Amino acid sequence: MLVTANWINEYLATKIPADQQAELLTAAGFPLEGSEELPDGDVRQDFEMASNRGDCTCHLGLAREISARTENDLIVPDTSVNATGSPVEEVASVVNHEPDLCPLYTARVILGATVTKSPEWLETRIANRGDTPRNAIVDAANFVLFELGQPTHVFDLDKLEGKRIEIRRAKKGETLLPIGEGASEIKLTPEDLVIADAEKPVALAGVKGGAETAVTSETTNMLIESATFDPIIIREMSRRHNVASDSSYRFERGVSPLQIDSCAERLAGLLLEIGGGELCAGVLRDGKPLPELVTTTMRTSMCLQRLGIEIPEKTILNHLSRIGFETSLDAGVISCTIPCFRGDIHREIDLIEEVGRIHGFDNIQIEEAIEVRVPASGGEADGRQAVLDTLAGMGFVECITHSFISTDAAEQFLHEGQSPILIDDDRTAAEPALRPSILPSLLTVRRHNADNGVKNLRLAELGSVFSLDGNKHTETTELALVIDSTEEEGIGVIRGVVNQVCSVVSAGGEITVVPEENVKWLEPSGIVSVNGTTVGRIGRLSNVLQDKWDLPTTIHVAQLHLGELLTQFPPDVQSKTLPKQPAIERDITIIIDENVLWSDLCNAINGLNLDYLEDIAFVTTFRGKNIKPDKKSLTLRLRFRDAKRTLTHDEVNESVSKATEILTSTFEAEIRS
Repeated sequence: MLVTANWINEYLATKIPADQQAELLTAAGFPLEGSEELPDGDVRQDFEMASNRGDCTCHLGLAREISARTENDLIVPDTSVNATGSPVEEVASVVNHEPDLCPLYTARVILGATVTKSPEWLETRIANRGDTPRNAIVDAANFVLFELGQPTHVFDLDKLEGKRIEIRRAKKGETLLPIGEGASEIKLTPEDLVIADAEKPVALAGVKGGAETAVTSETTNMLIESATFDPIIIREMSRRHNVASDSSYRFERGVSPLQIDSCAERLAGLLLEIGGGELCAGVLRDGKPLPELVTTTMRTSMCLQRLGIEIPEKTILNHLSRIGFETSLDAGVISCTIPCFRGDIHREIDLIEEVGRIHGFDNIQIEEAIEVRVPASGGEADGRQAVLDTLAGMGFVECITHSFISTDAAEQFLHEGQSPILIDDDRTAAEPALRPSILPSLLTVRRHNADNGVKNLRLAELGSVFSLDGNKHTETTELALVIDSTEEEGIGVIRGVVNQVCSVVSAGGEITVVPEENVKWLEPSGIVSVNGTTVGRIGRLSNVLQDKWDLPTTIHVAQLHLGELLTQFPPDVQSKTLPKQPAIERDITIIIDENVLWSDLCNAINGLNLDYLEDIAFVTTFRGKNIKPDKKSLTLRLRFRDAKRTLTHDEVNESVSKATEILTSTFEAEIRS
């Protein structure tokens, strides 16, 4: 935000040097980014501007901040003006078709004016700020913009068809040539808000005026626009057409309808003073009813507690009054009527911050001793770190990839009924979809490394994924894993990794994997559950996607959604004493149908409640020579133990026989000797 020191001083009873202005405004939250001494002794200064402080995008706003910090009286410019002409309704009209996007539009008319060169004082103000003086009309409008922060625009009334103003959406096929040297015609869309006359658009609302109705040296009759617009549509139009202006900069930060009239009268008075003419009586206006001023309360006790210092109530009231708040005090509670230009103030804490700012944060003493408290461990952050540490220990490389991917990549990882969330922004034109899974990003990383000769890579990423389920927007946290593996060993390897990760966040809970069909990106696929709750899936990447990403090795992947387990981290871990007695282990090898699940075998044996049975462990699976294509050879290990004494083999023989019998009878298993 460019300002000049002399211009700020116009609104201060006691003049403040430029370096002191910079120091005061920096302390108030507007850091100085640069300054330049000018030939006439003035100083041009550039202050950083917060996005919610539209009131300080002008000289008067910054002068108000300085006034409050220095007990310096603020000089507010006179905005009164006499209208002696005929009723304005007789010479022009205004119709607002979009009050939600344009809460208030006003127009005043000056007849019989003369467009001249700006007086020296006005040219100096405009030039010293860093702008090029044009003529008295344009310079006066810019002066009010930089003085009060209210964007205005002046039309040549005689160039407006029907002498009529309409605020409406643009029609398909309409165009507009903006004001400015070298400007190009822009094609409007029905999403644009325009200011139009009876036939055509004459301005892109709140962004740029049109060249066809601009004021020239021949202009004698003028229509003065003073309005406010929805900040979002202003920002959208500015970015869509790559057109920005000092006006759009301020409208994006919010302009209150309550400040429009006084600023328009200030401009009308300047135009009459400089160019003469006669101001028509009355104002053309259309929009919503004016909003009521907001009132917020603040407890003085809370203010002092938050700031950590003692400030007299009288001083607190003075601080708030000097920045434009109307205040009253009753039993330790200050009631503040918020001025229209402070749209950033809504809550008690906002008022406390204002008191601290004006009092000066540098006046709040720093305690030399600080209280140290060790935060409680656990929670999602610790859970995420524990998972990532576990994966690092297993050789995984943690990745951080972009949340946007191509539409084609996103559609490969959507279930039936889901659709990708698309972002309408030119900057994401090539990759407009929010990722429904992290896998496509990791596959791209894997291909890049494959192209550079990297082999046997394990990749992991923990991040957010997004999708539309019908009309419902969903966002979840996904842990995605990608490993190089062989066709035969891949599932076992990825299952081992998943078991380890799930054990970390569930303290050894029951982890099961059940085959799943119709997952288009996995062949085969399995649903992973922890203690009966589904947490994701594992599988081998389908041949279609293997070819699509041009990956040279077989890829196995996992997608885990551990949200609830992470928030409950760390799990409740129960310690157990180590056994003092030896165990007896018996291996059983069976030939069974390919589709028999390990979990079914375990459930069948556990259902027998065998004496002394401590554990059932998977040993190996074999397919190949002497085994039919639809069969598999599986070896499981039964472990028996008595906590008080050493078992004999005879004591477990009966249990082994019962286990063998249930396997043969229930699953038609063939026992291999």
